[in-house]
Amino acid sequence: MAETILQAFEWYLPNDGKHWQRLAHQAKQIKAMGFTAVWLPPASKCAAGIDDVGYGTYDLYDLGEFDQKGTVRTKYGTKDEYLAAIKALHEAGLKVIPDIVVDHFMGADEAENVKAKSYSFDDRLKPTGDTQEIKAWTKFTFPGRHGKYNDYVWTWKNFTGIDYDGRSKNHAIYKFHTKEWEPKVDPENGNYDYLMGCDLDMRNPDTKEQLDKWGKWFQEQTQADGYRLDAVKHIKFDAFVDWLLHRRAEHDNHLFVVGEYWSDDINALNNYLDNSGNIISLFDVPLHFNLYEAATTMGKYDMRHIFDHTLVKDRPDFAVTFVDNHDTQVGQSLESWVDGWFKLHAYALILLRSAGIPTVFWGDLFGIPAKDTAPVGQGLVRMLKIREYLAYGRMVDYLDDPNIIGWTRTGDFDHDLSGYAVIMTNQQGGEKKMTVSAVHAGQTFVDMLGNNDAKVKLDENGVGTFPVSDGQVSVYVNEDVVAGLEAEEQMN
Repeated sequence: MAETILQAFEWYLPNDGKHWQRLAHQAKQIKAMGFTAVWLPPASKCAAGIDDVGYGTYDLYDLGEFDQKGTVRTKYGTKDEYLAAIKALHEAGLKVIPDIVVDHFMGADEAENVKAKSYSFDDRLKPTGDTQEIKAWTKFTFPGRHGKYNDYVWTWKNFTGIDYDGRSKNHAIYKFHTKEWEPKVDPENGNYDYLMGCDLDMRNPDTKEQLDKWGKWFQEQTQADGYRLDAVKHIKFDAFVDWLLHRRAEHDNHLFVVGEYWSDDINALNNYLDNSGNIISLFDVPLHFNLYEAATTMGKYDMRHIFDHTLVKDRPDFAVTFVDNHDTQVGQSLESWVDGWFKLHAYALILLRSAGIPTVFWGDLFGIPAKDTAPVGQGLVRMLKIREYLAYGRMVDYLDDPNIIGWTRTGDFDHDLSGYAVIMTNQQGGEKKMTVSAVHAGQTFVDMLGNNDAKVKLDENGVGTFPVSDGQVSVYVNEDVVAGLEAEEQMN
């Protein structure tokens, strides 16, 4: 069965502390939809308490257990509820992929006097002042935890820099005296080691040791099946090599790991893979931007080039594909939302192809009530079932027209009725002659999405002429599959 990941959160989930409970309740439903793995939001206590989505890490060991930052629970619930959700997901047959954020800490408990020099926001290699003593909020004592699990106190020595001087009340990027920005990071803004908060110094032996101790503890607590690593473009490229090798040894070497390197430059992604030991997959950000451009150019995008300069084309074994996520959704700093008319096209381009591991966004599957955004709908649900039951055999591309493209999967003998034909257009409708497989000779194929009512009978070589309506996508499957699915849907 092909791997399919659900990103099980979006930015505007209700702040009611019940998300872990919801996931536990929905575990069997998620599995029944055709997912094999669930990406969970960050579980650690953050600087903004219950208002934090999870990316302002305060205490890695507090998974909703201690009274810190004005709350015991996180936005999503308590530690017990988190572990119960993981157990329910595991029992449903799903892999669990927690999101971890170890680029920075925020919300320090105490300030320290530290020598530092300010640098330009636009060029972090360009000083904007002389070395001076600043008041840096860099001491983390975690008083609410009272040393449970780990009693290490984090100080400025564990960090490379910060963005605020409590003495002058000045906001700037400060690099601590005797520290250097890590050179093996993304070169944007001269050097993109610093992102936010207290920037972890991944060359400091104590920092590395403490992160490894936490990783061992977290793995034991959660029995995670993999990790989603946040902001890897800002972290020493090989920082996770030893960390992940240790986690894999603790988990019988079967961990799936994907990093978020937010760049549409395929060369940057390839460079990261080469310099991080080829043990981390990456989200295919360039493909997301191709999908976004295709959705926003009023049919002027040349669909023959939809996979140009993408990870799924260059390094398919390391590509995790997606349409949208919590950062690209409306209202976020990286907003690049794929328009609704093109959503099914985009999902067909990741779910129904053989390369890459696709991720479905919670907001697309269940909607985003806070933004009045409806779910993509039945078409997406049906694509998940097509991927689960029919996505077998070889793939043949027909990416030969600026506006109407298609491909087929031949199916195989081990999966009854497997195989299909996909055709889509970003302008006017039309048709395309494509070969599925001679195995399907004489069979009648119909559009499982219901966007075209044509019945296509394949000839003795498995060839058919498949139509598509204006601005639509159609997925043609054996008509017996549709009858069976409709019966299943009525029962549910």
